[in-house]
Amino acid sequence: MAKYRREPMPVYLVNIIEYTLVLIGAFFVAMAFNVFLLPHEIASGGVAGISTITKSLFGWEPSLVQWLLNVPLFILGVVILGKNFGAKSLVGTVMLPFFVFLTRDWPAATPDPLLGAIFGGMCVGLGIGIVFKGKASTGGIDLAAQIFHKFIPLPLGVCVALFDGLIVLTATFVFSIEQGLYALIGLFITSRTIDFVQVGLNTSKNVLIITDKIDEVRQELLMDVDRGVTVLNGTGGYTDQERRIIMCVVGQNEFSKVTQIIRRVDSKAFVVAMNATEVLGEGFKT
Repeated sequence: MAKYRREPMPVYLVNIIEYTLVLIGAFFVAMAFNVFLLPHEIASGGVAGISTITKSLFGWEPSLVQWLLNVPLFILGVVILGKNFGAKSLVGTVMLPFFVFLTRDWPAATPDPLLGAIFGGMCVGLGIGIVFKGKASTGGIDLAAQIFHKFIPLPLGVCVALFDGLIVLTATFVFSIEQGLYALIGLFITSRTIDFVQVGLNTSKNVLIITDKIDEVRQELLMDVDRGVTVLNGTGGYTDQERRIIMCVVGQNEFSKVTQIIRRVDSKAFVVAMNATEVLGEGFKT
């Protein structure tokens, strides 16, 4: 009996969902900025960090500063990088400062700057992760880093770190060392939260098995664990002999059962297990 295959959603419905995700994500970032970060002058990188510094130095409205930086950077990115950033990214670039303006009078959520840095970083990371789920971005410093990367032979990740580091360093001089440390905490938590939103908590295990009893192990995994296996061809580095390697991806709750099977069939087998995220396909996400 053939398995039911889910039909793909209509394009217009996919677009509606993605635009909605961009708006929701931008709102989360704006809310976190106004209720967690700005009240405690935590400039944890990005255009938002710049607007925090200019608010303190010159009293400039953060939403205006963000809009004046984000939109020209988006246009410059299109001109210099020659990429089609898409309408959704333009929406994120424009709507983020708008939401910052709408929530500018919201009261601070906590009087503790450490809690502000922690939860501000979490909410910013959650918002950016949701925007990424909508296949868009909010522009800003990441786009500036891409432009910088085009002309300077440095890895993109280093360029992003340099821009964010410069903003945090500036905040340290403008505010205090403590504020700079809070900003680093917020920046770190933001990056970890983005990863969490992208890959989730449901990690699996990618198991590589080198054994002389490959057929027996393969059959046991197929029958007892009910997971597919792939047999790879390899060559021993010392013996220079060809070896076959079993690769099997299993859920966390199945891993101990797999190791028990391997020990029972071949106690001398060599096993390597690695975390695997975003596993797609039959038996996992579809």
